[in-house]
Amino acid sequence: MINTIIFDLGAVLIDWNPHYLYRNLFTEEQEMKDFLANIATPDWNEEQDAGRSLQQGTNLLVAQHPQHEEHIRAFYGRWNEMLGDAIEGTVEIFRQLKDSNKYKVYALTNWSAETFPVALKRYDFLNWFDGIVVSGTEKMRKPTPSFYRLLLNRYHVSPNKALFIDDNLRNILAAEKLGIKSIHFTSPEKLKRDLEILGINRAQ
Repeated sequence: MINTIIFDLGAVLIDWNPHYLYRNLFTEEQEMKDFLANIATPDWNEEQDAGRSLQQGTNLLVAQHPQHEEHIRAFYGRWNEMLGDAIEGTVEIFRQLKDSNKYKVYALTNWSAETFPVALKRYDFLNWFDGIVVSGTEKMRKPTPSFYRLLLNRYHVSPNKALFIDDNLRNILAAEKLGIKSIHFTSPEKLKRDLEILGINRAQ
């Protein structure tokens, strides 16, 4: 019997995408893609999500690629421009789960502790969670098993009574190894169907 739902945030409830910023900074789409694939990479960004300061991460990358300094400094200097809208279909599912009063609902997110307050101010639904565990604050991140265990232990959640929802298959597989039933998120419509299959009842 599932009594706890654990959401990822980025690309599940919040539309965050560096392309929103960098399309304004590059004239060529491929040049932008090359920069984000080879310079300001997801692996580099995840080190800030894991607790490295934005200043340290930025300075390190500028030292490695001084010819790209302006674009590198824009990553966090104009980070708020990467935030899109809430993913309303998923937010509505979240709302229904909360209104059902059947589940505790938590967030487990890879997010810099320095930028997360921006999201808290922008998206009211983040206040609906019974608890949020932020990687940058804890200085560990998905898919590290200890990060999942931190949430489980902090909120007294039994793995076999929890459901985890994330868009990153790597993170899903890590959760499942800990005995947490998981849904690989691809769209609100598919999430709705997957919840129905699992018998997760949402308030109508």
